[in-house]
Amino acid sequence: MKNILCFGGGNAMPKVVLEELKKYPVKITTVTSMVDSGGSTGKLRKEMDVLPPGDIRRHLLALSNAPEWKKKLFDFRFGNEEFEGGHKGNSFGNIFIAGLEVICKDFQIALNHTSEFLEVKGTVLPATTDKTHIYATLENGDEIKGEDEIDVPKNHNPNLKIRDVYLKPKAKAYSKVLQTIEKADLIILGPGDIYSSIIPCFLPEGIKEAMQKTKAKKIFICPIMTKSGETQEFNVSDFAEKIEKYIGCELDSVIFNNFIPGKQTIEEYRKKYPELIDVVNFQKLPNMKKYIGKNLLLKNDSMLHDSKKLMEIIYSFIQ
Repeated sequence: MKNILCFGGGNAMPKVVLEELKKYPVKITTVTSMVDSGGSTGKLRKEMDVLPPGDIRRHLLALSNAPEWKKKLFDFRFGNEEFEGGHKGNSFGNIFIAGLEVICKDFQIALNHTSEFLEVKGTVLPATTDKTHIYATLENGDEIKGEDEIDVPKNHNPNLKIRDVYLKPKAKAYSKVLQTIEKADLIILGPGDIYSSIIPCFLPEGIKEAMQKTKAKKIFICPIMTKSGETQEFNVSDFAEKIEKYIGCELDSVIFNNFIPGKQTIEEYRKKYPELIDVVNFQKLPNMKKYIGKNLLLKNDSMLHDSKKLMEIIYSFIQ
């Protein structure tokens, strides 16, 4: 059975990759960054001095084979308290994980109990268990702090490009992540926001070096749209080059959407998500063997990845 390792965070990767991948006869391990600092997750970090549970909760849910009531309970939000970014109420799953960490005094034990409760197929790991935050240096030299500020700029000019991202304080990789990278047959990165979801997974000390040594094939799934404050004016090769910079080695393949829907579809999606700018440009790509372009949209009038289309491509690498 092939060992598949997935890196990412946020909503995209769990929904697009993990929920479909778990249907296949493969051994799945996922790694999420531990720098989430917005919404109810940020509130729990500050109040309870715990690791951020938000992204890892999404991974656990995506790989869960538990009865539907458990999944709905874990995703349930209660309370009317409003957090930054418009989030209301605490997620039951976030409180469950945070509470277990406090009681067990060990995040891995809390994760094991949660995986058992949700009947998870595979293994979900944190990139690090050190408490840290992501920072970014902008093209004008300014420094900004926090995943939530990078994700949706509130206190800096989103037109300024990001020059570099790093962790403060420095953090060491979780040892099991390094072991999994070494044993992996295939490594999938994304889809998701590169600076606030994907790249933070590779910032803890030791992960970049492990990526350089592994014999696993490395596949990057490019986002469908560029994003204000992170990837404005990026084309597909810009995304790939940034990822390669932080993993310290070349990607074997870059999968991207090459279908452009109508202007009305794009405009309606931008109204719903104003931080998104336009479809990622895929013209004039170097080394075309490395780049795999397909119509990856769920429907021709949507702006979402079709997980079944993606998995057909990914499974050809697995086989």
